[in-house]
Amino acid sequence: MSTRQVSDRNDPLIESRDMLVAPMQKGEKPASAWRIGTEHEKFVYRTDDRRAPSYTEAGGIRDLLMALTEYGWSPIMEGDNVIAMSGPDGAVSLEPAGQLELSGAPLENLHQTCAETGRHLAQVKTIGDRLGLGYLGLGLWPDKTREELPIMPKGRYEIMLRHMPRVGSMGLDMMLRTCTIQTNLDYSSEADMVQKFRVSLALQPLATALFANSPFLEGKPNGFLSYRSHIWTDTDPARTGMLSFVFDEGFGYERYVDYMLDVPMYFVFRDGHYIDASGQSFRDFLKGELPALPGEKPRQSDWVDHLSTAFPEVRLKSFLEMRGADGGPWNRICALPALWVGLLYDQGALDAAWDLVKDWDMDGRERLRAEVPRLGLDAALPGGGTLRDIAAEVLAISRSGLSARNRLNEAGDNETGYLQPLDEIVATGKTPAERLLDLYNGPWGGDLSQIYAEKSF
Repeated sequence: MSTRQVSDRNDPLIESRDMLVAPMQKGEKPASAWRIGTEHEKFVYRTDDRRAPSYTEAGGIRDLLMALTEYGWSPIMEGDNVIAMSGPDGAVSLEPAGQLELSGAPLENLHQTCAETGRHLAQVKTIGDRLGLGYLGLGLWPDKTREELPIMPKGRYEIMLRHMPRVGSMGLDMMLRTCTIQTNLDYSSEADMVQKFRVSLALQPLATALFANSPFLEGKPNGFLSYRSHIWTDTDPARTGMLSFVFDEGFGYERYVDYMLDVPMYFVFRDGHYIDASGQSFRDFLKGELPALPGEKPRQSDWVDHLSTAFPEVRLKSFLEMRGADGGPWNRICALPALWVGLLYDQGALDAAWDLVKDWDMDGRERLRAEVPRLGLDAALPGGGTLRDIAAEVLAISRSGLSARNRLNEAGDNETGYLQPLDEIVATGKTPAERLLDLYNGPWGGDLSQIYAEKSF
């Protein structure tokens, strides 16, 4: 989630609708300038008792962040608290209960992405060994109640924690108990954005199935393969979901602006502080009628902040964010951007993927999204059959796109090897969650504590 560093009272007031469209238009880049941004979160636990550490305790989250200065990272402060670190590999930040996130730098190819991931994991593991901390690669805390988890000292989280129970039953679970992998990708024009948005939104349930990795809740199976994805179905309907309008004729930047203007606000950032505007209207803000800041109109930075507070399956800012995957181990952190880069960054692959999904009706897309958290690859496709029936074809399209890119590492390998973990899932027919359930019901004998030895980084 975005981390603000400074107030922007000197940036321009929003004086026209063009300024609302501008962040999306400014995202347009020629294909030669397209980059790959990868974000991944992990759970932090104490190795002696598997407790989630607090921010302030000795060897806790604050100490973990500050130890990254040994590797050239610089603190980002909110008041007296360090809440993130910035460096050449992007930013390391905190989710609400101390989940540690790397928001990676925009990189040219997947070889660089995987190297960045490796550097980050090596750094935090070295620090963790010293502080007695471990890191778990899953989509959901497998054994923690909400009450057992700490809260990080970030102003926007205080506002969200108050607001979430007003609009859904599982928003606090989303904030406190989940981890994800995301990929951020570019577009060259409005038309290119539209095609990529439609393809990635239609196929996001396949990513959810392939990366499903959250079958346990509070120490036992929860009946889902991706409970993390299920949580989003009752977090806040005003800012989540499949966005049916994306598939409407005429969709583009203007229509997304309309959607965002209807998404209720969370906050306004002023002078280093977050002002609670939860549930209020950005349309009122534009008129100078925001109850939280009467008489004040928004600046460009306020709109950019607001764009980060919607959480659909695919999100548009100045790039497209793929948001469907559970957190997981190192090789699946590399596999997620590989899947989407292969599908979206080669026109032939993009056209083939669109041909696969363009005739799906919206009711079918919504049904697929609703079924996939529980059924995974067995969720029903809009046109008949299941995700299992198209998974190999989608991977083949992605592989063709990666081959066409022909981005080679020093050994002369292209980027297709990063799809191998997904090939294995499709070949065996078993999602990561189903493998975990097999372990739980088999060798682990129902002892979920063994997940820490098996699934830690």
